[in-house]
Amino acid sequence: MRRLLIATSFGWLLSLALVSRPVAAPPPQAAPAQPAHAAPIFDTSHNCVACHNGLTTASGEDISFGTAWRATMMANSARDPYWQASVRREAIDHPSAVHEIEDECSVCHMPMARTMAVANGRAPQIFAHLPVGVQTSPEARLAADGVSCALCHQMTADGFGTPGSFTGGYVVNAAGPATARPVFGPFPVDVGRTRLMHSATGFVPTEAAHIRQSEMCATCHTLYTKALGPDGKVVGELPEQVPYLEWRHSAFRAERSCQSCHMPMVMEPTRVSSVLGDPREGVARHDFRGGNFFMLRMLNRYRVELGVEALPQELDAAARATIDHLARESATVSIDRAALAGGRLTFDVVAGNLTGHKLPTAYPSRRAWLHVTVRNRAGTTVFESGAITPEGLIRGNDNDEDAAKVEPHHREIGSASAVQIFESVMGDPAGAPTTGLLKATRYLKDNRLLPRGFDKATAHKDIAVYGDAREDTDFSDGGDRVRYAVEVAPASGPFRVEVELCYQPIGFRWAENLSTYDAPETRRFTTYYRSMSAASMAVLARSQTTVR
Repeated sequence: MRRLLIATSFGWLLSLALVSRPVAAPPPQAAPAQPAHAAPIFDTSHNCVACHNGLTTASGEDISFGTAWRATMMANSARDPYWQASVRREAIDHPSAVHEIEDECSVCHMPMARTMAVANGRAPQIFAHLPVGVQTSPEARLAADGVSCALCHQMTADGFGTPGSFTGGYVVNAAGPATARPVFGPFPVDVGRTRLMHSATGFVPTEAAHIRQSEMCATCHTLYTKALGPDGKVVGELPEQVPYLEWRHSAFRAERSCQSCHMPMVMEPTRVSSVLGDPREGVARHDFRGGNFFMLRMLNRYRVELGVEALPQELDAAARATIDHLARESATVSIDRAALAGGRLTFDVVAGNLTGHKLPTAYPSRRAWLHVTVRNRAGTTVFESGAITPEGLIRGNDNDEDAAKVEPHHREIGSASAVQIFESVMGDPAGAPTTGLLKATRYLKDNRLLPRGFDKATAHKDIAVYGDAREDTDFSDGGDRVRYAVEVAPASGPFRVEVELCYQPIGFRWAENLSTYDAPETRRFTTYYRSMSAASMAVLARSQTTVR
């Protein structure tokens, strides 16, 4: 369960260590005596947009914070139909832990509503606030605002980088008057502008360097889940997603922060407020560049059903920018040592990771793979590995074809029935593959591409390499080298070798496994996925060569 630390007038509430299972907030009937309504801690983003939109650089780029943010996964964290379906699946699998599941999954997807529920002595809820835009209570409006301005900019630096801060263990100081709450930013603000913002919003702008630290992102992007047995008891723990820990074990720790890639700075002095704002050096964009172009497209296509506020052109631009970011800054692929002899074509494919964490990282539904095609003189395909079907399956992937199997890591490929997939595959206590987070206790496979400077021999178990890649000397920091040996006789050369490093934010098996659950959220998502599966993949990098 993800934990929120709220500083109250009674002192700091300290989180439990990760090795213990925190207790969920009590249900309403068991709540201790509390004020009927705690003082407001948050306001929705609409109050911030008034002054933090209409921002344009001297060269003409629109960097309006509100417009950029509302087309991101942060703004739409509560609307995400895959997340909603996944929470429902966990609740069906573990009915005795429904309160804990809604608490755990709301702390980072509906953080402001969750904070206020706890402050008011109520059990945090998810489905009571859905559909987004239909429920109109103050708490539901906070839930709909997702990961919003007032949440991130009120987080203190308390516990940053420690285990207690992970899994939603951020600290929001709820003490003090509701009409004078500090909101943190990287720039100093003079007295006049401080008064202006306070009079308009009730918040007090406060300079704080921690807003630029990777440890801030780590509070929600370093997540551990507790596996539950049939009786609801904890049977294990899994590092669900730990990009911060991966980054900390890489060369990037001394070079770049999370924000430097995902909130890149504007390279010219720019105002941060459209009202009396001064040009600032080092203004961060608020487009939160990530890897989930597929969900952005889904949110756009089904915007009415999902209550999406971002305009269609904004979500379209965000999806295209995500794909462009992935293609420019995530990976490389090349072909090396190609040779033709005795009707046999051999070559190496080298996949490189340009990011500061594993590729792909974060939620384990993500996967990247090598799509390799060999064509003869006439352009006819004589070999292909890793083709994707319109349904989103990877041809030759054992796990897509059979949920009980795992496609192994390969050092050499010579058959179309084998494909190199860079992924993490979770396992349950019996060692079977699973896509149920609360059933998973370990990784059966993790051969995601390692960042530069990542030593797999010394990596902690939470970020370790699992499966055959661990002993593969060609799988190391920065990338992987795979040998292909293809029988091309009696075809005639020259032969054209084409390679793509492909990527899916939600792999076929992760979507397909939800189809067996009879609930509105699971049915809706699988319908969405099947309608859009042909667009579920993007190409991260390409290379080609001719072998004579």
